[in-house]
Amino acid sequence: MRDYPVGGLQSITRIAEAAGVSTPTVIRLARKLGFDGFPDLQAALRDEASAQFKTPIAKRDGWGDAKPVSAAFKAFAEAVFDNLSRTIDRLEPGTVDAIAAVLADRERRLFLSGGRITRSNADYFYNHLQIIRPGVTLLGASPNVWPQYILDMDRMSVLILFDIRRYERDLDRLAELAKDRDAQIILFTDQWGSPISRQADHVVNAQIEAPSSWDSTLAINLVIEALVAEVQTRVSETALDRIEALEEMFQSTRIFRKL
Repeated sequence: MRDYPVGGLQSITRIAEAAGVSTPTVIRLARKLGFDGFPDLQAALRDEASAQFKTPIAKRDGWGDAKPVSAAFKAFAEAVFDNLSRTIDRLEPGTVDAIAAVLADRERRLFLSGGRITRSNADYFYNHLQIIRPGVTLLGASPNVWPQYILDMDRMSVLILFDIRRYERDLDRLAELAKDRDAQIILFTDQWGSPISRQADHVVNAQIEAPSSWDSTLAINLVIEALVAEVQTRVSETALDRIEALEEMFQSTRIFRKL
């Protein structure tokens, strides 16, 4: 699993040696996973590896001909609902609780960043976290300014990263540098898993496939909103004080209309 799915594309003998088991054990595992045998398991792994490296144009071609607007919307919605359901099923027990406990620890400083597409997820999470607790920072969009944030990281820091397929080397390097400073890493990624997974302390694998040239990050946002709710519950007293103070500022500056 440390090199999934590519690790499974080796010969059955090499996989058995790496795992310290016999080749019949590998065959039995394949059958327990629902495959007719090891070749069928490898075929599925090859399909996953191929899907992982699809470009947006090639990805769009795989969904077939365009449908009427209403049918297309229904197909897209069904794919998203399936993503949500499969993401929930795949979440390991206690993962959300463990991440929430880290995020609710006000002794820790939180840093967030995302990629070209997932930066909006990082920004959304940041907007909520910085309202309910102090010590939250959204890293600048340019990697050129990241060193000045890394400089402030230590073992009490938490780096929250978002990275889905067409994984970004800059984010991988950011994770390495943060880990060198003993920061914890929380990663939100897709079903295949960003390379950052190898060094992350907590990983959320969300389903992202959709009938579009672009992947859907709605399942990631589902987990984000669940975490926001749980963190706010855990720091309820502080969160309430901060929200009330913020509302007073809104009223004094008259940013919003009165209802």
